[in-house]
Amino acid sequence: MSKGKLKKFKEVTEFPNTLELTDFQNEKSQKPKGRWHSDIFENDNPMVLELACGKGTYTLELARRNPNKNFVGVDIKGHRIWKGANQALEEGLDNVRFLRIYIDHLDEYFGPDEVDDIWITFPDPYPLYSDRNKRLSGPKFLKIYQRVLKKGGAIRFKTDSNELFTFTKESVRQSGCEVHDVVEEIYQERPDDELLTIQTHFERRHLEKGRTISLIKFSLPVAPITWDVK
Repeated sequence: MSKGKLKKFKEVTEFPNTLELTDFQNEKSQKPKGRWHSDIFENDNPMVLELACGKGTYTLELARRNPNKNFVGVDIKGHRIWKGANQALEEGLDNVRFLRIYIDHLDEYFGPDEVDDIWITFPDPYPLYSDRNKRLSGPKFLKIYQRVLKKGGAIRFKTDSNELFTFTKESVRQSGCEVHDVVEEIYQERPDDELLTIQTHFERRHLEKGRTISLIKFSLPVAPITWDVK
């Protein structure tokens, strides 16, 4: 690992707006589950997660536009989170936090009905079929989201991968989710949509290569999801 990455890893552990996986490995350390409103943000505003947030571009922009909501960017790569967390501190964005954990442990850090909405922007598509259970729109993860997301809370899933988008639509259908919106090509169908056209670093690169950017918005069923990828 480069010296630059190591430096960022060290610095991000000391940022007051970032919670680290290692913060809770001591048995005396209490995870923030159920305490986000009371202890972390110290208000009752709705809370929105961005999963696989990378450098936090979407997290920050959503926070700027919605000062009456709380936003948490979740990722495992500390050197990427560093950029968003540092920018939030420089701008004095009090409604932003970052959480460095593995997403399949999400329900260890958030309680039932504690999350109002979820954004998933350009996650790893895991193109190999053998890796399908790692896809953030697969039933394994939808079941985890059910444990933290309020009933009727929206999940917005944005990707440049046609294969992942097709998989996601099928996963959503098979899991009994309610679909609220499907945009096959955002920049053709909704070029003036200020929310959907927020561009991350990766999105700008994808657009330069002529890739299609798609989005599906859906909510989870009340009943437990029983479907699994074969």
